[in-house]
Parts: sequence; C-alpha cells; structure tokens
Amino acid sequence: MSQQLASKTALITGAANGIGREIAQRFAAEGARIVSLDTDEAGNAQTAALIRASGGTCEPVAGDVSVAADVERAFRLAGPVDILVNNAAVWSGDGFLHQVSEADWDRILAVCLKGVFLCAREALRGMLERRTGVIVNIASVNALAGIHLAAYTAAKGGIVSLTRLLAVQYARSGIRVNVICPATILTESSRRYYAEHPGLEADLRALYPAGMFGVPADVAECALFLASDRSAFINGAVLVLDGGMTAGYRVGALGVDPA
Repeated sequence: MSQQLASKTALITGAANGIGREIAQRFAAEGARIVSLDTDEAGNAQTAALIRASGGTCEPVAGDVSVAADVERAFRLAGPVDILVNNAAVWSGDGFLHQVSEADWDRILAVCLKGVFLCAREALRGMLERRTGVIVNIASVNALAGIHLAAYTAAKGGIVSLTRLLAVQYARSGIRVNVICPATILTESSRRYYAEHPGLEADLRALYPAGMFGVPADVAECALFLASDRSAFINGAVLVLDGGMTAGYRVGALGVDPA
C-alpha cells in the first residue's frame, strides 16, 4: 500500500515529546519528510533519532514559535512546506483568572495563539505560491467548554476561530485548514503531573463517559487523516477528540450506574 504522505514536507511544532512527537513519527511512517520545531533541543534531537532509526527523515530545528525570527528561520531551513501542524503549547502558571499573572497570560497566549499566527503566516506564503497546502491546528476541548485554565482556554478558543477564518479565506487557493480539539491525552509529562497531584487523575477520569483518557496515537491518527488526501473535502472543520466528554458526564460520576 502506498504511503499517504510520500514526497510531502511536514513542519510540526512542539515535536520534542508527547503528542507532537507521535504526530511526527506517524507522518514519517507515511513517507513525509519531517521538520520538527521546538525549544527543547534534547527532546527534539531524540524525536529525530527515533524517526531516522525507523527509516524516516527528520530535521530538528531549535526555536520558539512565539518569536518571529525563529519561525522564519525554521521555514527557511525547511524549504517548501506542504503540511503544517501547529501543536506547540504551554499552560504552566494558568488556572482561575484572578490568580493568573500577566506574565503567565502573555506567555501562554504567545505560544499557544501567536505561535499559530506566526507559523501559519509563513506556511501560507509558500502555499499560496504553489496553490496547495494543509494546515492542521491542535486546539483543545477547553475551546468548546468552560473547564479550567483561563489563559489556555482563551488561546485555544482563538485557534478554533482562526482556523475557521483561514479555511474560508484560503479555500480558493487550494489550501485546507482544520483543527483538532483533544481532551485529556495521557503523555509522559501528564503522567508525572498526576503522580505529583494524588487524586487528580481519578477526578478527571470521572468526566469521561467510558472513564478513560486518550493517548497521543489518537491525535496522530486524526492529524494524519486531516493532512492526507482522504480528507480532501474537509475544510474549516473542528474535530472533537474527547471520548464523549463534551457530550455529557459519565453516569457513574453522578452516583448512578446503569443496571
């Protein structure tokens, strides 16, 4: 069977670990040349090593998506980019709005939302010349429901709105833009966080109808679908990847289980 992304170049942000690394590996397995952009140079190098060990191609680039010069440099090094995945995000220091510092608000909005703007702007300039291209943005269910994390929620909501606008603005140029809204995804970092906060994982699982979280591979498969020609007629879509969480809370969490 032919590879779905053969001869394509995909630039993936936040690819040093977790969801971004999984997307990079999945895309590479489908024939894409990967350019991974991340501030974590060691993690980024490990992602590249894993991909190369599996026979793929990956060029790690050190840079901050919230810094225009870093983004411009990454795209210069990448050359023509066929697929952009905006995955980079931070949320540390976030919480209830009255407790969020201005510095934390600015940093979270800069990485999560401004980073999408800067990377999409660079990608679109090249895609417009070639009249083709795909952008996949990674937002969150926080963009769709009031859950927690004020700054992160604001940024992810902005990504959803921006995705819809870009899909409309650039559709006639052969460019598709879609967004994935994952709920809780188990990564190495989230497992460490739960270990440091006893009881939190159980509380979160109670929000899910099946009592289970997603894994990075779930997001990677959705991203692959949206990046490939299999989704050629999908544009401006919001793909909710949450195990039913936003559809309603698990019955058992309310003290009643179906007999």
